[in-house]
Amino acid sequence: MGLSVIPRVPTSDVSGASSGRAGIRNRPTGPRRILPLAVSLARDAAELEDHFAIRRDVFVAAQGLFEDDDRDERDPQPATLHAVGRAGDHVAGAVRLYPLDDRGLWKGDRLAVLSGDRVNRLGAMLVRFAVATAGERGGERMIAQIQFGNVPFFVRLGWERDGDPTMLLGLVHQPMAIGLEG
Repeated sequence: MGLSVIPRVPTSDVSGASSGRAGIRNRPTGPRRILPLAVSLARDAAELEDHFAIRRDVFVAAQGLFEDDDRDERDPQPATLHAVGRAGDHVAGAVRLYPLDDRGLWKGDRLAVLSGDRVNRLGAMLVRFAVATAGERGGERMIAQIQFGNVPFFVRLGWERDGDPTMLLGLVHQPMAIGLEG
C-alpha cells in the first residue's frame, strides 16, 4: 500500500510537546505549524521503535493499562503489521494489524495517537489505512476491541458493534467489526 498524505490543520501551542519522552524522534516543540500527515507501514527499525514508543506513551504512561510495555506475543510474528502515522517529520501515531485465520478474518488493535496530535485526522487515517491494508491482503472482515469512549469515532468510520461490551485491562471495551474490500 502506498503512502497516504493530507495537509495538517494548524493547532495551537501544545504545552509539554517537548516533554523528553525517550524513543520518539523529531517531536516538534513550540507552536504548531501546518504539517502534512502520512500513514504507512513502519519502513525501518527506527520507525518500528517509534511505533512501540507511541504505544508505550499512550497505553503505559498515559492510560496505565500495562506496567512497563504493551508488547506481546503478536508483535514479533511475521504476519503482524505495524503502521505509523507521521505529522511532518515526526511519528505521531501507530496501529497494529494481523490476520487471525486463513479465511479472511483480521484484527486491528493498539491504535494510539500522541495527545498533542489528536486534533487532526491522524487517528482516522490510521484506522482507514489498517482496514484498506487488511483488505488488500485478502481480508474479508476486521474486528477490534474498542475502548467504550471511542465507539462513536469508529461508528463514524463505518464500524459496527459486534457483541456486548466486555471488560479488558480494567476498561469497558466494545467488540466492533467492519467488512473489508480488496
